[in-house]
Amino acid sequence: MIQVENLKKCYGTFEAVKGISFEVKEGEIFGLLGPNGAGKSTTLEIMETLRDKTSGTVTIAGFDLDRQPDEIKKIIGVQLQTSGFYPGLRLIELVNLFNGLYNKAVDPIQLLSAVNLEDKATAQYKSLSGGQKQRFSIATTLINDPRIIFLDEPTTGLDPQARRNLWDLIRNIRNKGTTVIITTHYMDEAEYLCDRVAIMDAGKIIALDPPDRLIDQLLSSGFEKQKENKGANLEDVFIHLTGHALREEK
Repeated sequence: MIQVENLKKCYGTFEAVKGISFEVKEGEIFGLLGPNGAGKSTTLEIMETLRDKTSGTVTIAGFDLDRQPDEIKKIIGVQLQTSGFYPGLRLIELVNLFNGLYNKAVDPIQLLSAVNLEDKATAQYKSLSGGQKQRFSIATTLINDPRIIFLDEPTTGLDPQARRNLWDLIRNIRNKGTTVIITTHYMDEAEYLCDRVAIMDAGKIIALDPPDRLIDQLLSSGFEKQKENKGANLEDVFIHLTGHALREEK
């Protein structure tokens, strides 16, 4: 679905992305992982047609990024780290606004139901909780029925319940046939969601494999965790005590 070859992005003499190559298969959740400044968001923005590359080739669903950017825009959905929705508009009004931008006729209530926000249809965007805003942001990426969606750190700042529910939403989107590209700082998130991950550091890809295979490779090298693995963590305790069911802020 996506082919990236020898991609470079330079700012003057500084190389933010240093000739990386990878491919994303149709229908998978592919993760770009790395510390701040690793180049993952720059790579994502180039694929999204939001940032120019210095060199290399990017092909998305058979369309060349240099020659057919408008065709690429028609088949992708993009969720940025921060979204600039009109705060005073109701969700149903915002969906209709996007309908006009995409020249679509998506039913607002049906779309909001897909992300468990149908009861907020007449609520103003500014009144939503953090998790609700993220779910609505993802909903807007689906209006043009994209073949690929890009999610840039979609669960940052969310509580564990909101994170888990957003994970379910992302998996449901993939299960309907959409390819998902995601960046995240949460390793448990990447391990749970991603079919394959590319780990970036200093503008380079230093590992690319399914999460389980990367973990097995580490263990086979003789790595041992100092802390005993209890089979659960504090987040699991939190979810167990408070429940996984979606509960909105009042």
